[in-house]
Amino acid sequence: MNAWFLIKTILIGEEKILENPSQDVLQSIIGLNPKGQHLEALKRSSELLQKYPNSVALYKIQANANVGLGLLDPAIKSYKAASILEPNSAEIYYNLGVILQNQGKLREAVDSYGKAVASDPSYADAFYNMGNAFQMQGKVVEALESYNKAIVLKSDFSEAYYNMGNVLKGVRFNKPNHGMQEIITRLLNHKNYVRPRDISLAAISLLKFEPVIGLLTEKDPKKSLESSFKEIVLALSNLPLLLKLMSVSPIADLGLELALTEIRSMFLKTVLETNRDSDFLNLQSALALQCFTNEYIYSQTEADSKILKDLEVIVEKTLSQGEQPSSHFILCLASYKALNEYKWYDLLTIHKDIEEVFVKQVMERKYETLLKSDIPILGEVIDPISLKVREQYEENPYPRWVNLELPFEPAEISEVVNSIKLRLFDNEIKKNQSPNILIAGCGTGQHSIGTATRFKNSRVLAIDLSLSSLAYAKRKTEEFGIENIEYVQGDILNLKKLNKQFDIIESTGVLHHMEEPMLGWQVLTECLKKSGLMKVALYSARGRQDIAKVREEIEALGYETSDIAMKSFRNILINSGTDHYKSILQSRDFFSMSTFRDLLFNVKEHRFTITQIKDCMDKLGLKFCGFEPVNIIEDFKSGFTNANDIYDLDKWDAYEEFNPRTFAGMYQFWCQKVTE
Repeated sequence: MNAWFLIKTILIGEEKILENPSQDVLQSIIGLNPKGQHLEALKRSSELLQKYPNSVALYKIQANANVGLGLLDPAIKSYKAASILEPNSAEIYYNLGVILQNQGKLREAVDSYGKAVASDPSYADAFYNMGNAFQMQGKVVEALESYNKAIVLKSDFSEAYYNMGNVLKGVRFNKPNHGMQEIITRLLNHKNYVRPRDISLAAISLLKFEPVIGLLTEKDPKKSLESSFKEIVLALSNLPLLLKLMSVSPIADLGLELALTEIRSMFLKTVLETNRDSDFLNLQSALALQCFTNEYIYSQTEADSKILKDLEVIVEKTLSQGEQPSSHFILCLASYKALNEYKWYDLLTIHKDIEEVFVKQVMERKYETLLKSDIPILGEVIDPISLKVREQYEENPYPRWVNLELPFEPAEISEVVNSIKLRLFDNEIKKNQSPNILIAGCGTGQHSIGTATRFKNSRVLAIDLSLSSLAYAKRKTEEFGIENIEYVQGDILNLKKLNKQFDIIESTGVLHHMEEPMLGWQVLTECLKKSGLMKVALYSARGRQDIAKVREEIEALGYETSDIAMKSFRNILINSGTDHYKSILQSRDFFSMSTFRDLLFNVKEHRFTITQIKDCMDKLGLKFCGFEPVNIIEDFKSGFTNANDIYDLDKWDAYEEFNPRTFAGMYQFWCQKVTE
């Protein structure tokens, strides 16, 4: 035993081991660490521990001082000593876990967090950090379960929701897990922590283990429905994850799409039957929302069309007589066409059975119409391609979305630059505390909202050609309670009329749809301040080889851009089995009308190589700062280990040559203006 443990004193006539110095002394030392006086705190706590070896408080101070000095091993030693003296302290085990996690000792960190929650089962932060440690180990299920426990304890735990969404991106589960279905449903019920399409593959992979979905996707769904329609509908209605996913995101799975198409048709064929089960309404409502979200991309038979006409007549007659039609009737019609396109929609009495569908298909659209009149216009659009592009996105605002992943707290420019490891050539931009940002081509608002919440104290101007897209964006901006975005209708080519320069400009997925991308890029560069940052996203020639082939086929066949023509060609792709179609069928953009049109039927499309991008930047006086997203960079690092390799475009070109799917989405990169 340490000799100091034998030190004793007489207090009130009793022998007792000295545990702590006076409260005043403790407080004077405790106050040193927050002031950055870690060395002094370490010195004084170490000295006092010679006299008070049983002082848990002193060991904590010593540990914190060591952490402040970057001395993690001594800090671990101090916390372990404290844990011996106070074995049930959740705080000690939590802090120890944090240090171990920072050292990359993930198993030990998980063990320490486990001891923390064993001592205090309500310790939400410990469950959260445990989830982070599991995530770093690639243990998806364990990470999600830990995040879920944190959320159960702390319902507004935004970081846990956010990380949960990140873990689920690209995940496919290989075995059933009903608990995980509940976790994903919980996540989808929140509008700003995850983009539903990003986790739809994870959700669908779990749903496919459900016997009823297996029956529909592995066999002929039409035959199954004809023999057991009611049983199947009721079984599907008891899958909360399915209903929620259908309500917020296109279902990106051909097997499920075929099944839902047949269910929609069966609902229609049987809708006139009496005594329809009210339990069917939940699935009918979800199906109407799904079809609205995917912009009615499902196939429609001639038989469906005939019944629809008859049903429309019945509904209109019922309403003209002052009566209300069956909710089943309304939801059937809403599954084939948005309710606001029927002339009688304002005669409907809104009740819970159709309320959600009515809000989405009528009220929100009406509000967007009102918003259009408030959006200013930046000059006349005269460029022929710009006019055609505007027409496309007026017809099909891109994309229709419900929920969105947002940063849980905005950051300074310097923090963003550091987090995505951008290489700057002029650090002046880092000093900017309230950046003016231009979003050149904001679409339906996902980009503008994401950027406005990413940068602290930012003021965002978002422009787009399409008034319909802008109205959608403005409505969603109001819905999220965001106040630092101004929307303007305009062409990039007219930006000089603003007579304004910006600290940051972002233009993703826009320049490659212009007649002359370089001309548009030049205009953006002229609107960028010296030292300003620009984010650009452009199509990759290598990444879109299959799409290029299909676009050539479309042009050769003379397909129009009507809904009927595009759906017809889409069915050809589905039923063909041709090799270069496979990647397109796997694209999430294949499963809604606006994204499908943008994927294959866009008015104009240019594709680039990294060499071409490098040349463009040289001509414009821009310097390459780095790619996004992080996962692409991490994959690149596996082959190139030098720290500066990630900024070498020649090496990126070589990497893409051997990995042509790397930028299948787009090149997304940052550059900096270094000259006036």
